[in-house]
Amino acid sequence: MTVEEMKKRKTELGLTSQMISQMSGVPLGTVQKIFAGTTKAPRRLTIEALERILSHSGPSEMAEDRQAYIQEGISRSENQPRQDCMLRETPAPYDTAVRFDSIAGDHRYTLDDYYALPDERRVELIDGVFYDMAAPDFLHQLILTHLSNQFYECAEQHDMPCEVFQSPCDVRLDRDNYTMVQPDLLVICGRQDYLHMKCLEGAPDLAVDILSPSSRSKDMILKLYKYEKAGVREYWIVDPDHRTVTVHFFDTDDYDPVRYSFHDQIPVRISEGKCSIDFSRIEQRLARYE
Repeated sequence: MTVEEMKKRKTELGLTSQMISQMSGVPLGTVQKIFAGTTKAPRRLTIEALERILSHSGPSEMAEDRQAYIQEGISRSENQPRQDCMLRETPAPYDTAVRFDSIAGDHRYTLDDYYALPDERRVELIDGVFYDMAAPDFLHQLILTHLSNQFYECAEQHDMPCEVFQSPCDVRLDRDNYTMVQPDLLVICGRQDYLHMKCLEGAPDLAVDILSPSSRSKDMILKLYKYEKAGVREYWIVDPDHRTVTVHFFDTDDYDPVRYSFHDQIPVRISEGKCSIDFSRIEQRLARYE
């Protein structure tokens, strides 16, 4: 679908750029630049994310994707005070008499809505929009376990003041009332203030997400943008389907992402040359089952 075709489809469906941004996970500024013609060569993944929304037959079908993980919706009030992670000792009770606002509205969910969800419902809240997190498969978990082990071994070997955590760990990325994410793996260095909190306030030093079919566009576009803006120093995107790891190191003014294979030794940039992850060890482990 060309940009002109997407413009036409956008008009036919009566969608605004903000609505498309919320449904696709593509940052609003990027959507606006594409439709305005400012961005001459949009990234393929960005175009694919927009196409998925604009190829729907109508608003009712588009709503199904957003409603799949919330059957009853959420009862909330815009005037409720912000709740910091350190103040939220127990989840708020779940209200079964609830609703889910239309995708055409300007409703934004908050941390109170996030904490009101049942414990078994795993979602991420990004800029007031809920994104479902399906249960990870065993391939995902195998990669995550061995990746976490290597990060931990590296930090221990070099006596680095860093801790390694696996999902689910809540991260209040923007320190606001509208975003709570759960990286698959996160590394925190030189901090202890989070130890008695319900979640991490602010950005981890390093975050890792392992792609799945349902999270691909969110992780590669929306969360990439959010992590960079929030101050995450390094972000790894692991793609099991293509056996690649894309590393984004944001600690430079003009960075280029670097793509590695599952056969490579990948440097951990925040370690300043001390650590690297031998992905061939993980590949060898995966090969046992193929």
